Amino acid sequence: MQGLPIGFMIIIFLGMILLFNMIKVLKEYERGVIFRLGRLIGAKGPGLIILIPIIDKMERVDLRVITYDVPAQDVITKDNVSVKVNAVVYFQVLDPNKAIVSVANYFQATSQIAQTTLRSVLGQVELDDLLTNRDKINAELQTIIDDQTEPWGIKVSVVEVKNVDLPPEMQRAMAKQAEAERERRSKVIHAEGEFQASQKLADAAKVIAQAPNAMQLRYLQTLTEVAAEKNSTLIFPVPIDLLDSLKNFMDNKSGREHPQA
Repeated sequence: MQGLPIGFMIIIFLGMILLFNMIKVLKEYERGVIFRLGRLIGAKGPGLIILIPIIDKMERVDLRVITYDVPAQDVITKDNVSVKVNAVVYFQVLDPNKAIVSVANYFQATSQIAQTTLRSVLGQVELDDLLTNRDKINAELQTIIDDQTEPWGIKVSVVEVKNVDLPPEMQRAMAKQAEAERERRSKVIHAEGEFQASQKLADAAKVIAQAPNAMQLRYLQTLTEVAAEKNSTLIFPVPIDLLDSLKNFMDNKSGREHPQA
């Protein structure tokens, strides 16, 4: 190398720089948008790309799905409740030419559209809908953002609302509401149980009325259940008919002892 002239070494060095600028290798998920003297030539790749030095300029575009975490936004819902909401947006570049030519920075533009749309859409729904109809709101957000980014060659595939931060006073109010709802349900269930039990008792009374001896059998069964327990109390059922006969006997006896004057 010491015997080579300096001028020849400079030529070799410049040639290596030109060769480095001419040859570009793009990965499978990359495309190169080429401008020739400022005019759009088109997207090329993946693989080996040869550029004309000084004349051609290339912009790399990633075609993979990009995950963008929307920062927490202060939103006032339709029923005037202030909440903080954040979301996640999944999008990708479908047309590299539009993504480079139509917008200065497609990532920043998509992120700003996502933030403004999130505040706008959630400001038109009530808090209950925000907490319960999450799928419907996600679909609406995805449709609106995708329509606005389509001219840029961007496809928004999924928008998901992640967290809804409620103020402490609203959390306490919702807790009281949930407690009252649970108490209401317990009272309704208890009333329904009492109603069903009364119906069953009425049906049982009709059956016993047709077969009076069934009451005596029920008394005996009750006596068996009581006797099974470890206690000193003894309950002996007395038939109702016996009490009626005893009452009639006492009435007749009283009438004989006190005849009318």
